[in-house]
Amino acid sequence: MVKGIAITGMGIISSIGNTVEENYKSLTNITPGISEIENIKTNHKSHIKVGEVKMSNHNLAVCLKLPKNHNYSRTALFGEIAAKQAVKNAKIKDINSCRTGLISATSVGGMDLTEKYFYSQFQETKNRRFITSHSAGDSSTKIANSLGITDFVSTISTACSSAANAIMLGARMIKAGKLDRVIVGGSDCMSKFTINGFKTLMILSETNCRPFDANRTGLNLGEAAAFLVLESDECVKKENKKVLAYVSGYANANDAFHQTASSKNGEGATLAMKKALKVANLSFKEIDYINAHGTATENNDASESAAICSVFGKNIPSISSTKAFTGHTLAAAAAIEAVYSVLALQNNMVFPNLNFETPIAETNIIPETKLVQKELNHVLSNSFGFGGNCSTLIFSKA
Repeated sequence: MVKGIAITGMGIISSIGNTVEENYKSLTNITPGISEIENIKTNHKSHIKVGEVKMSNHNLAVCLKLPKNHNYSRTALFGEIAAKQAVKNAKIKDINSCRTGLISATSVGGMDLTEKYFYSQFQETKNRRFITSHSAGDSSTKIANSLGITDFVSTISTACSSAANAIMLGARMIKAGKLDRVIVGGSDCMSKFTINGFKTLMILSETNCRPFDANRTGLNLGEAAAFLVLESDECVKKENKKVLAYVSGYANANDAFHQTASSKNGEGATLAMKKALKVANLSFKEIDYINAHGTATENNDASESAAICSVFGKNIPSISSTKAFTGHTLAAAAAIEAVYSVLALQNNMVFPNLNFETPIAETNIIPETKLVQKELNHVLSNSFGFGGNCSTLIFSKA
């Protein structure tokens, strides 16, 4: 095992809480955040369940003390709240005390505003300012500016593996000596475009999602943001930082199978897990818990299950998907699940896979359905995106 890159701070906002502490309380009290849509006017409102943050854009902007004429998208609002929490948690007094970067992930970007104001911009100018917040990089720029980060700012958009790749890139840049500290994570809000898009793919559930269940009916969309502060050993020592956990392994692979579907045998997922174990210098037998991608779609759960069996054989550790708590938060998923992985390590806790009853016949994987207290030293977290972009992270106890 290699020590890895230190995590010194975390921040999160999701449907189960507006802080790390609130999220942990919901996970341990088994309080999911799946409900009907309230903040978006859509024809599908009463037909699907989602993991929605029950705060309006106005209330989020008030939290950030933004001027009334701001042009923050919901994605940017979530992202800045979570990133500021992470920096505060890491007790960073001077963001420029060492070479600091920001790597933020998103897939929706400012779509929630552009889909609302695109046509009206030709008739009036009042809301035209929101059109410029459409690009994926806009939220990253806003977060970086608010934190005072100038050394390196980048945006990653690889669908549902985006935040995992942001975390991996941050860890690699520190390891390569390019940066000393990187704020990494992702943010995504819900929008009509994503709701309609996933509805068209026929993978949205009308009930609470059931990851890894043979009778699963699809995913619940969600929205969230989470960021982690990664720091070099030198930074930790210089500022006498408390280390929450380490990013010890990471890898990205692609099964090049289909634009949206994963391959039946999970070749990309298998390769990602094996490569991450190699980076961490760990045996698969040393993984204590798998926080699975587990979207509760027919294709993903079958493919990921096959890949897990390929890597772990009959030695599959405790496993669960936390998406039945939060919904699938797209580009933010890997970041919020990174926070949950660190919380699992800190508290020696495996969070339950809600709504599971019947295992998938081909793989017979049975996730933990109750809160489990056990010694955890290494947690493996999977995130797989459209286009076959498969990423795996390994978190190790400090």
